[in-house]
Amino acid sequence: MGISIGSVHLPVPVVLAPMSGVTDLPFRRIARQMGAGMVVSEMIASGEAIRRTRETLKKAARGGEDGPMAVQLAGHGPAVMAEAVRLCAGLGADIIDINFGCPAKKVTRKQCGAAIMRDIRLAARIMEAVVVAVDLPVTMKMRTGWDESDRNAPEMARVAEACGIRMLTVHGRTRDQFYTGTADWRFIRRVKQAVSIPALANGGIVSVSDVSACLEASGAYGVMIGRGACGRPWFLGQAADWFTSGGATTEEPPLADRLAVVCDHFGALIEHHGPVRGVRLARKHLAWYAAGLPGATVFGRP
Repeated sequence: MGISIGSVHLPVPVVLAPMSGVTDLPFRRIARQMGAGMVVSEMIASGEAIRRTRETLKKAARGGEDGPMAVQLAGHGPAVMAEAVRLCAGLGADIIDINFGCPAKKVTRKQCGAAIMRDIRLAARIMEAVVVAVDLPVTMKMRTGWDESDRNAPEMARVAEACGIRMLTVHGRTRDQFYTGTADWRFIRRVKQAVSIPALANGGIVSVSDVSACLEASGAYGVMIGRGACGRPWFLGQAADWFTSGGATTEEPPLADRLAVVCDHFGALIEHHGPVRGVRLARKHLAWYAAGLPGATVFGRP
């Protein structure tokens, strides 16, 4: 049931996806408490990592977390990426994850993230440089391709395995889809079949039934969950229970338990980021937690 990524073992193949502005240390701790097999930091730009800004160091901080933690880096220069991963490895990461999947325009305009899928030779140089730079296992996250006419993820997967990448995560959409439309879990199967290293499926997984359907369609070893955990970090535990129980479905926690999670999260945000930034970040989390509850549509209105 678990996955071995080099020397790192994931007891359950349920991973918290990296999400900018979301998967900070407080959220990663909650995800771990809820049952995630591994957590991943917010995406860190390689140049920022080298400058060692205060914000970058906070993004990569381990903070006493138990269990496997990956730091995700993005960039387009092999030498800069190699230097950045060496610095991040020194902060306590168990795994380095390379971002070839971010669709945001501010990232792809700099020829980073999903834009690198259009240049497989450059992608190979980056992966080779990162793998050689550290003793830690290196993984890679990507999309199915740049657009519908160029879904080259299977080829990228083969190149990644040849470069020494230990695990892949595939978001079942192209870059041009961003987060719209339906994730193509069946296409992920083609990526998984192209390599012998483990592959995780990502995209559109928001319920336990989605976990089951995604794994059946993709043949993936496990799942990476992002937006499905926003406001519902216990969903990571429900997905983990599905694996450990042989497909059983866990009920939503009672409101009192959810409130306890919300209060713990709010307090951790204030402690980690300070009162001003902490409250600002907490607003979106509180909106996510409240979604679907009675009165949620007016929650937070002045």
